Parts: sequence; structure tokens; C-alpha cells
Amino acid sequence: MGNWQSSILRPEALPVPGSEADRILPAQTAGHLICPAEEILNEDALWLKLEHSFEDAKDASDIRKSTVSALRDSIKAGRARIAEALSKDPLNAHPAIAAYSHLTDGIVRCVHRVATEKLHPLQLPTTSERIAVIAVGGCGRGEMAPQSDVDLLFLTPYKITPWAESVIESMLYMLWDLRLKVGHAARTIEDCLRLGREDYTIRTALLEQRPICGDQALAAELEDRLWSDLFNDTLGDFIEAKLAERDARHIKQGQRYVVEPNVKEGKGGLRDLQTLFWVAKYQHHVSHPSELVSKGVFTEDEFETFREAEGFLWAVRCQLHLVTNRPSDQLTFDLQVEVADRLGFKDTEGRRGVEHFMQAYFRHATQVGDLTRIVLTALEAQHLKQEPRLMRLLKRRKKLKHGFVEKHGRLDVGDETEFLSNKLNLLRIFEEGLRTGLLIHPHAMRLVSHNLDLIDDEMRKDKEAIRIFLDLLLKHGNPERALRRMNELGVLSAFIPEFEPIVAMMQFNMYHSYTVDEHTIQVISNFAQIERHELEDELPISSEILDKGVNRKTLMVAMLLHDIGKGRPQDHSILGAQIARKVAPRLGMTQRECETVEWLVRYHLLMSDMAQKRDIADPRTVQDFAKAVRSVRRLDLLTVLTVCDIRGVGPDTWNNWKATLIRTLYNQTRRALEDGMEALNRESRGAEAKRALRQALTDWKPKDLKTETARHYDAYWQGLHVSAHTVFARMLKDIGVDEVRIELEPDEERDVTRAYVVLADHPGIFSRLAGALSAVGANIVDARTYTSKDGFATACFWLQDADGSPYDVDRKPRLTRMIHKMLKGEVVAHEAIAGRDKIKKRERAFKVPTTITFDNDGSEIYTIIEVDTRDRPGLLYDLTRTLANTNVYIASAVIATYGEQVVDSFYVKDMFGLKFYAEHKQKLLEDKLRAAIEKGVERATS
Repeated sequence: MGNWQSSILRPEALPVPGSEADRILPAQTAGHLICPAEEILNEDALWLKLEHSFEDAKDASDIRKSTVSALRDSIKAGRARIAEALSKDPLNAHPAIAAYSHLTDGIVRCVHRVATEKLHPLQLPTTSERIAVIAVGGCGRGEMAPQSDVDLLFLTPYKITPWAESVIESMLYMLWDLRLKVGHAARTIEDCLRLGREDYTIRTALLEQRPICGDQALAAELEDRLWSDLFNDTLGDFIEAKLAERDARHIKQGQRYVVEPNVKEGKGGLRDLQTLFWVAKYQHHVSHPSELVSKGVFTEDEFETFREAEGFLWAVRCQLHLVTNRPSDQLTFDLQVEVADRLGFKDTEGRRGVEHFMQAYFRHATQVGDLTRIVLTALEAQHLKQEPRLMRLLKRRKKLKHGFVEKHGRLDVGDETEFLSNKLNLLRIFEEGLRTGLLIHPHAMRLVSHNLDLIDDEMRKDKEAIRIFLDLLLKHGNPERALRRMNELGVLSAFIPEFEPIVAMMQFNMYHSYTVDEHTIQVISNFAQIERHELEDELPISSEILDKGVNRKTLMVAMLLHDIGKGRPQDHSILGAQIARKVAPRLGMTQRECETVEWLVRYHLLMSDMAQKRDIADPRTVQDFAKAVRSVRRLDLLTVLTVCDIRGVGPDTWNNWKATLIRTLYNQTRRALEDGMEALNRESRGAEAKRALRQALTDWKPKDLKTETARHYDAYWQGLHVSAHTVFARMLKDIGVDEVRIELEPDEERDVTRAYVVLADHPGIFSRLAGALSAVGANIVDARTYTSKDGFATACFWLQDADGSPYDVDRKPRLTRMIHKMLKGEVVAHEAIAGRDKIKKRERAFKVPTTITFDNDGSEIYTIIEVDTRDRPGLLYDLTRTLANTNVYIASAVIATYGEQVVDSFYVKDMFGLKFYAEHKQKLLEDKLRAAIEKGVERATS
């Protein structure tokens, strides 16, 4: 009781900055603040100020108001001082989070003192009238970001007395009035033990408990009872619970390479590091991660990695809180730019500062993953955690080669000296892992990563080393597993130094879901899945190509190198081809193989661009592509590379629409290469299309068939499938001059809905229809419009909704009404789409320069105007309206979307049916299109 009285009755016994305040902070932050403690919060001066203000207080309400007013000013000043110091050294996070914790501790102590001395004083407290205020969670660790919650445990010896209840209530009201986010619980020691046994979240919070103020003897008793009665002999259960919790969190948050990671909860984030320390503290009763070195859990280098990763992640989290002024932990696109700037990452030639920042982030996240594996496997070695279920199923089935052993279900090195005596073993261990199906033991991982200097130029040229490396890619059927581990340990970059710059490199856009190195591994994983016949139904063409046989080595090396030139000012395809010219011979490839690899890297985007940005119904598109690939052999290789590349961009990038485009271009190009370019002759294709229509309309009279086949120009017959010709034939039959006919038809094969519209032709019809479709929430992914010889427009649009799903055919009545209103002038398109023509705040950070090109060679009939710019819902209408107002006839539009970027390609003629050759006419059109884009962006961001 004497201790309790001294702590609440005698002000001189209270902790003061620099003494008790430091002692109660955990060891990892004690005494290391980002600025002097008294500049953050001078508790002595604050208490004197409060004492003076209490002299005029009439009642308890006045005391609380005075306290809150003074503390609010102190919090504001303290946070400002910490933020100021942090801005000068933004990556020095450990002292900053300790400073925020120090500020919080002082505020809590002051509130406690007011509650116990001024509001609810006790002259002769009983043994039950004691209370200890204990920090738990991040507050207990002494690690707090600017907007972190304040988690407090109010500990009493027995059932809460009325006095204790009053103290707790007064403290909470004052803390809430200070607008602190307080998580709290009032419990006895027995409550803590009972609840800790039942709930692992509570047990984890108690693991990090730290007394702030109040009865020190009571707090010490809790500490002793926790270790003797709760934590002792329960390590295995705690580990299993924490790992299950971690796995569930990863499933919810996504993988390490998600483009908008959660700094706290995501894979490789702060919570993973904290989980490591919780488990280690539970096992070894340590108070600081540095103690894990002496326990054999970390090496000195690994502890340094731990601290660097932890410091970087905390620096990011602090800036997130400061930018948003709320407890925000999600690195959204808009915040990535601002945080990168605050942390000092600058733009360089070829890359934005935000990309450098996110590359650093992902490299730290990868290191966190490595550390996690090390700790968990150390626990496996002590039989505190069961071996992974996969390992229990894959108990060694093959005899290990000399020098390797199995340890706790993983592949390890028998003798370190012998292993390192042959530098090729740094590759052989990955081969042995694939051959036996065993995962590599962290001991072996450490050995490899600590001796990367053995991988030198001599080894890179060694024929056996090259053989092992290529076998890892080609022999065992799952190259992605070896590549991912080699990449994380630095072996891949050591063996192919040109790969190092793209490790953890983020591309700051909404299109790519992975870092460049992870994307490369995903591409190779797709290839392996095709070879394992896992995607035959989804990818029949690629599966058929691989089944009949291709040069797998050429294709695999091209996949490995296809994006190796990214992140530099030059076109990454051109630079990548130059790099491939050096790397491919080093991998022992023949001259012909090297030339093919170089060609594939140089033109790895060609097929995707042709299929998605050009009208593949135009014979010239296929002719030009066929001339570029020159042979069926190269066409096969490029097709597989293209499919794997697109699928490797993100989990939802590949769809039936892209599959159909690639498949159609492949089939038509192969036909041209095998049968000659005359197979693409316009007249023969037109005759085939008319013959197909006659076969589809067997119920029509010959006279009606003759009228239908004669009413269209050649472009109509080559531009649409017979299914569309059939629909239009029925819609045009007996149509009136003033009539508008509309049909919506699901196209499940392409994951789109086709919209057919037939009406009398008039200027600007394409633009008006595009506006009507945008107004009803339809996204146009492709479009064709043709004018018949008797003056009718036949327009076909391929539609999806905002989620990339086929547009709902049940919305046909609404679409029909909107088209009629647009045509009658009752609705103005840009007003109708104004509600959805907005760029979301989190997406405004992306910079997409506008590029407009004119191509008079890509089509025999039309000029192709390609507009590459920032995507938004009303863009297509703005562009088509601008072209219509300039008397430009639009025959078709091809829309290719890449996240926030879109490439709209228009096949056009002038009012006389001619191409746009004159430079001054091109310049006039370009200026008008740019003006429309800029005006639309202003509207979308206002």
C-alpha cells in the first residue's frame, strides 16, 4: 500500500521525463527519441500549469475541462515537434515512433494523476483500492505512429471497486475528449489469466504489456503471474495460433506484390515482423530483437536486415498517418506518390520517384518473408511446430545426392566446407530441390545468400553451371519454384547480373499487378502450366503449339529476358533485345537460337498490339503482321510468349475477349504464311462471307438474299462474322426510313455483349451512339459501323460493364430510350455521362502522356488515328464527337485498355472518302483531339 500511496499522493514521486519515462519504455526504444524529451512533453511544466488552472476550478467538471484544454495544446505541440524532426530525417523512424509513445505515456500519466489526486483522491486506500495503468499492443511495445490507437489495461487486484470505476471512467472521458482512439479493458490479474487462456489475441496483448503509471507492485505481480501461469509450457499452442492468424491475414490482404499493399497487415508488412518477435519473445523471454542473435535465431546480418526493414516500414506508416491525418495503413496509388516525395525519393531519367520508393518497399517486404521462414524453420527444428502438411505428404521419395541431407523435411547441406569448395553447388542445391520435391532449409538458404560472391564471371561461363541453370528452367516441370527462391536469395541476379535492376521493380500504373521480376516468374509459370496440360481448355492454341513441339530453350530464355530492359529511358523492348544479344550466347545458345531470342524480346509486344490496337478484320493488319513474323516457327513462339505475358500481368488481365483476338490473329496469320497472302484477298473473303450468309438464311427467298448481298460495300463483308451479317440482315429487312432497330446479344465466347443498331445514316452517328452507350454505363471494347448503299448505318458494338463483365442484356429498354433521346436531341451526351465521367482520387496520381499518331500504311482504305491517353468513361464520346464535328467519317474503333491508360484506334476517311495525307490536316485534327482530351480531364477531375 505504501507504493500505491507514493505513486498517487506525492507529486515528487511521479516519473519525470528522462527517468521513469525512459525506464518504462521497452528496451528497443528507451532513451532514443527523435528530439529532446522535454520538447515533446515537459510533464513537470505541464503539471504546474494544470495546478495553476485548478485554482479557479469550481467543481470536477472545471478540472476536467482545464485538463483537456491544456493537454490538447500539449498533444498538438508535441506531435508538431515530432513531425518537424521526422521531416528532417524521414527514414529515421525508430526514434520517431518512440517519441510518439513517449508523448502518449506522458498524457496518460497526467490524466491518471488528475483522476487520482484531484477528482477521486483517497487518504487511506485499502488493499483493494489499487490500480495500475498498463499499455498493451503497439503502445505496450513503445511503437506508435502519429494516429495509432492507445490500448490500455486498467489492472485492479480484485473486483473493481467504486473508486477504481470512477478513476477509470474519468480517465477515459478525458482521453476521449482529447480525441485519442482508446482501446481499453478493466480486469483483475485472474481475469487476465483466464481470458488469455481462451483468446490468443488477448494473450498476445498481455505478452507486450508495459506499466505506465499506478501501482508498480500490482503491475509486477501481473508480469510474474503471466510467465509462471500463462506463458509457461504453452509455446507450441501459441505458435500454431499465431501462424494460423498470419496465414488468414495473408489470404485477406493478398500476396507480397500487390500494387497497393497494406503496410501493417499485408504480406511482408509490420505485422509479420511483430509476429516473429511475439513468437521469439514467447519462446526466449527476450525484450528486444537484438537478443535473438545470442539465442541463435538471427545472425548479426539478419538482425540488421530485421531492423532496416522494420525502420523502413515504420517510416512509411508514419508518413501515411501524417498525410491522411488518420490511421491509414493502405499504400494507395495517390498516397504512394506523396509518401515517396516525403521520404526523399526523386524522379530519375526513365523512372519516377514513386517507382524507386515502391521498389525499396517490395525489397524490404521480400526480406521480411525470408526472415519469417528462418524463424519458423528454427521452431520446426525444435519440434515446436509440426512440419508443413505438404512436407508430410512429400517425404523423401528419391535418394539425395552426395553432400545433401534432409533435415526436418527440408533440403540442407551436409558439410558447409565441402559444399562451398565447389561453387557450382550454389546452383546444384536448387536442382536437387526440384528433383526431390524438397523445400530448401533456411540453414542452406543462409549459406547460399552469404556466399554469393562465389558466383563470378568464371562460373557464369562454366558449361556445367549453364547446364544446371537451363535444366532448372526446362527439365523438372516447375521452374517457377526454383526461380522464385533463387530470386529472393540473390542467386538469379548473381548468375545473370542484368536481371538485378528489375528485382522488386514496380511499374506505377493500374495495369501491372506484380513487380517486374515477379511478373517474369509468373510468365514462366504460365508456360509451365501449359506444358503440364493444365490449361488445355482455356488455351487450346498455345497447348497445341507446345504439343507439336517448339524450341523450348529459346522460348524459356526469351521469357526470362523479355522485360529485362525496363526502368531505363530507352524503349524496354529495344534495350531488352540488346541485353539478350549478350546474355543468350553466355547461356550456350547457338547463333540461330540467339537471333530468335533477340527477335522475340524485341517484338514481344507486337502480337498483343496488333490484336488489341488494330482491326484484325482488315486484311492489311494480318498481312503486315505476317510479314513481320515471316515464318510459322516464329509465329508459334511469339504466340505462346504473348499469351503467357498477358496472363502474367495480373490475375484478371486475361479474358475471353483477349483470347479471341489472339486466336483470330494467329489463325489468319498462319493461313497467310502457309497458303500465301492471296488467302487474304478482299474479293475472295467477300465472296466467302456472302456464301456463308446464304447458307445461314436458308428460309429466305432468293430475291431477298440478292437484295441483302448487294446492298453492302466490300468492307462490310470482310469486317464482320457471318453471325453479325445474319443479325443485320434480319434487322434491315423491311426497315423504315425513320425507324431505329436495336438488338443486344450475349457473346459468351468473348465475355462481351454485342449491341447491334440499324438506322438511317447521318453525320456523327458513331459519336451519338457512343455517347448513348456511355450514358447507360456500357464500356465499348470494340466497334464497327458501316453505311449501306441504300443509306442505312449498321453499327456493331462489343460491350462490357465497369467490372469487365458482359453488359446486361436486360438493360436493352433503357439503352433504346437513351439512343432515341440522343438522336432527337432531348439528351445531351456530355451532360448524361457527367455523373460517371470522373477520375477517382486514388487514380489521379498516374501520369499518362497523350500521344496521337496517324498511320496511312496500316490499312488500304483508311487512315488509322491512334490516340494513346488517360482513360475515363466519357473519353470515347469526346473523341468521336470531335472527329464528327470535323467531318471525319469513322468506320471502326478499336479500344485497348491498360489500367488507367487507353489506346483508341479509329479507322477513318475524310468527307470525300480519302485518307488524311496532308500534314496540315493531321495537325488540325491532332490539335482538336488534344483540346477535347484536356477539356475532358478538367471536367473529370473537378
